[in-house]
Amino acid sequence: MPGSVAALLAEIEGVGRDASTGGYRRFAWTREDAALAGWFAAACAARGLDLVTDRCGNQWAWWGDPDAALAAGTGPGVVTGSHLDSVPQGGAYDGPLGLACALAALDRLRGKGFTPARPIGVVRFVDEEGARFGLACTGSRLLTGTAPPERVLALRDAGGVSYAEAVAGAGGDPGRIGRDEQVLRRVGGFVELHVEQGRGLADLGFGVGVGTMIRPHGRWRVDLAGRADHAGTTLLADRRDPMLDLARLVLAVRESAVRRAALATVGRVEVTPNAVNAVPGRVTAWLDVRAEEEAQARRVLGDLATVGFGAVEESWTPATWMDGPLSERVAARVAAVQGGAPRMATGAGHDAGILAAAGIPAAMLFVRNPTGISHSPAEHAEPEDCEAGAVVLADVLADLSSAPAASTPASTSSDS
Repeated sequence: MPGSVAALLAEIEGVGRDASTGGYRRFAWTREDAALAGWFAAACAARGLDLVTDRCGNQWAWWGDPDAALAAGTGPGVVTGSHLDSVPQGGAYDGPLGLACALAALDRLRGKGFTPARPIGVVRFVDEEGARFGLACTGSRLLTGTAPPERVLALRDAGGVSYAEAVAGAGGDPGRIGRDEQVLRRVGGFVELHVEQGRGLADLGFGVGVGTMIRPHGRWRVDLAGRADHAGTTLLADRRDPMLDLARLVLAVRESAVRRAALATVGRVEVTPNAVNAVPGRVTAWLDVRAEEEAQARRVLGDLATVGFGAVEESWTPATWMDGPLSERVAARVAAVQGGAPRMATGAGHDAGILAAAGIPAAMLFVRNPTGISHSPAEHAEPEDCEAGAVVLADVLADLSSAPAASTPASTSSDS
């Protein structure tokens, strides 16, 4: 039906989809990304929302005027939303479900004749996954100032294209990228809905849960040097093959993760010259480490150092708690709608965590994923659970936009 979550997701199901696997490739600042941005803009225009794009490329659609509300003392606004980019061969729900539920929630409120006392915003953050340039949540990090623009703009993808070049190629202005105070002051609270990246809700018997915290996590680069040579003529004893070091690294990471009760993965590798008949001259591997506590994650890096692997930190996000007044209020509405509000922590990073770390009240809702699988074509959410997410989100937005803000966004940012 028009306005349903399923119908909205169907509108973009062909963008960036690999027909042979069902997986998606929707990288930031690409043709696919532009198509998704166009879809979001058109969907917002069809609903009479006012769309603006901030200095970092994030799109904001408003039901009501946030600047007028601030001037009148009834703001700042209430915002929901998520992202539309993906990891390589990603699923259909990670990111898009949050935008589809947001639009469906607004349709539901308008269908009931609801008028918000505070503006409601829907945001599409760019480059949440970081699949192209290696740094996750660049849109929200740049917006809040928790990532220096000069560092992000210098990042390069596998083809050697810099972030700055990609932005310019997509019609943006890399010279304007940076913390956007005007946008931040409009946001009194942010509620992000996301497909669950695990199967906790399936075991608990609820369709929607409430996030409590994002576990600490980081990414590191490990450079392994060798000597390029001919695979058919060079004696094994004469080779300096960095692929052997890579094998040791992968095993060392797994062993340390088990010992430290952490989650650690070597998930990306670049091999030079990457030819079947050549001994590699260099291997670069990227390591992702997550744990309940920062010390556990750091011990994994310490273990690697003791066996000779030096790692360069590319990003680190400390534990981010979402257990303040906004989350409690959201949980109360979830419980009222579905008879309970399961609380859950997540090891996945989200834009909500970046905003929360920067001092903006943030909360998260998770929609049940019966497979428990994410970042894969097997990621799933049942249509009735998706609709339940939109119903809960509509109730939350109605509640939050009917009264003065519980708190206001911080004027300064902190490292994420």
